[in-house]
Amino acid sequence: MKPRENWGSRLGFLMATAGSAIGLGSLWKFPYVTGENGGGLFVLAYLVFTVVIGVPIFAAELMIGRTAQKAPVGAFLALSGVKKSWRFIGWLCALVTLLILSYYVVVAGWALNYALMSLLNFSAGKTPDQVAETFDILYKSGSINMLWSFLFLGLTTAIVFRGIRHGIEFWAKILTPALFIILILLFCYSLTLDGFPQAFSFIFKPDLTKLKPSGLLQALGLACFTLSVGMGILVTYGSYMQKSEDIPKTAFTVAGMDILVSLLASLMIFPIIFTFDFVPEQGPGLLFKTMPVLFDKLPGTLILSTTFFLLVVFAALTSTISVLEVLVATVTESFGWSRPKGTLIISGLVFIISIPSALSGSSGIFKAWPEMYGKTFFDTIDYFSTTWLLPIIAVLTALFAGWIVDRAITKEGFLEGSKWVWIFRPWLFLVRWVVPAGVVLIMLQQGGVIDLDAIVQRFTWAN
Repeated sequence: MKPRENWGSRLGFLMATAGSAIGLGSLWKFPYVTGENGGGLFVLAYLVFTVVIGVPIFAAELMIGRTAQKAPVGAFLALSGVKKSWRFIGWLCALVTLLILSYYVVVAGWALNYALMSLLNFSAGKTPDQVAETFDILYKSGSINMLWSFLFLGLTTAIVFRGIRHGIEFWAKILTPALFIILILLFCYSLTLDGFPQAFSFIFKPDLTKLKPSGLLQALGLACFTLSVGMGILVTYGSYMQKSEDIPKTAFTVAGMDILVSLLASLMIFPIIFTFDFVPEQGPGLLFKTMPVLFDKLPGTLILSTTFFLLVVFAALTSTISVLEVLVATVTESFGWSRPKGTLIISGLVFIISIPSALSGSSGIFKAWPEMYGKTFFDTIDYFSTTWLLPIIAVLTALFAGWIVDRAITKEGFLEGSKWVWIFRPWLFLVRWVVPAGVVLIMLQQGGVIDLDAIVQRFTWAN
């Protein structure tokens, strides 16, 4: 049997793992959701939930992967003892990564397209409305979306094709630091803007009147999403870990880096928004409509805009290589395929499945989809994957690590290579009780089963 690949260095592992957690979500979702929920108190809740819920699941997935030395399907099967049915969690991970990657490459393709347009100074001589409308033109141009999705997926495939040390680890050492450098430079620029004091106060000053109970649930969901838990990425990356690596320390280190990027992104975007009296828009609008308009009002438009969208491309690439690796590792282990064969077949499958998402704006396929389901195909896949599949997998993973895996195996796998022996008991308690309860609460709120806002209002009126 061919020896399993391992990370060549701790730095490479940290950069790859951090890169997988730092993606488009940290750059546009965190700032937007923070703006929607009033800033300060929401940010504090996000930080608490990251430590209390996100980090325990993060560590649990690494533990499962390193202990089993397999990708998700094989890992859950190997550690389930006589309860072999638990391997279905691994197949759920494969399903959700396939779905997420299919629309993620479309969004990443937009970023790649905007990097080129910015380099060509596409906003020169255009009104703000015309600059913003450029994204609408792109969204409706199915063939262009397919082209950029194909090119971005090609970049991702080329990196994963090379394997762990020569592909993922090598490029992670370049892309992740580059992401931090570009983000810090843009943050330094934002320091000079008139709106920075207002933005800083908005992000870090708690205001009890601006956060609803449902906003707390959004903070909880965001903490899980930005750490990439529930997709099998960390199980897969954990399977490549050396026994000497410290899982608890790694979990807190990567969480810290993820938090740093999210906060830097907010401190980069909100000063610009407050300076020019713009309002954050949902989803892609914040990046692809608002930001080019804002850059066009600043000196050095070409450099600022190009640098910003290269940052988005880097962030997306560090995430897509980790998502694709989950699928490649799954098929190579489950079907005995070689890495080159698995990479090319899976990439081809991803591209085929991405076509409906790329054509969502042009109605080039499934024209009646929005009328039947109330969302475009793109939005439907995004909603189904992140709102339902990820929380379900997160709960099942926590229950598996906390209750199904033999406690002696769990303890040994969690603490091997670590000096933080004291942290095992608190971690186990969080995984067994707090994480499942918290994530189930998110699902109940999102599914409309409960309405915490209404419950709190009734409680308030009663008193």
